[in-house]
Amino acid sequence: MTETPPHPPLPDPGPPARPWYVSALLAAAAVTLLLLAVWGYARLKSPYPFFGTAYPAGTLAAGFSGAVQAGGREQPFTFTPDSGQAGGPVTALFFGFTNCPNICPLTLSYLNRVRDALPPAQRERLRVVLVSVDPDRDTPARLNEYVSFFGKAGVGVRVPEPALSTLAAAYGVAYQKADVKGPQSYQINHTTATYLIDARGRLRVLWDYTQLPQLERVKADVQYVLETP
Repeated sequence: MTETPPHPPLPDPGPPARPWYVSALLAAAAVTLLLLAVWGYARLKSPYPFFGTAYPAGTLAAGFSGAVQAGGREQPFTFTPDSGQAGGPVTALFFGFTNCPNICPLTLSYLNRVRDALPPAQRERLRVVLVSVDPDRDTPARLNEYVSFFGKAGVGVRVPEPALSTLAAAYGVAYQKADVKGPQSYQINHTTATYLIDARGRLRVLWDYTQLPQLERVKADVQYVLETP
């Protein structure tokens, strides 16, 4: 008589598969914990409860050179962070371009509204600087006309490539042409943060574009930096 060999044992199916919504909740919880950790780290580095994201103490801003329109003609412009003195100008810096359909004009509008809300002595110390991420189309004259529309303290700077790429990387800014239809017809996707640099050239806080409409809270950040070297 032929014996039938025993069937091999079936593999262990393991624990039941986790429902998708449980995985989604766990992922959301992990992101929340990460954001809380970042928030807590920023608070440890800066005792003042900034509305924006605080930089670690002593973080020096990157300097740069470019061209601006002033006095009816193109002139060189240099931003040297470590040459500032307490009581000097504080700079709100962001990267954008004059053909931007919404974010850039609104950013300029919000920043100038914050400046206008400051007391006169503080108002004179806050300047708004736009560095163009579209040097192919944005001439210094075009930039000057653009920023001047929103306020008297605006400065529009053209930084040519490849210096622009190096500068953008120093601030963690990304930019790329999009929806290209021709050499002069395209948009640019870019980082929308605004960087507040104190009179000594140190990065103090950054705001995401979505925070700028909170004018009173942004103003409070600015005033603290103006008053606290």
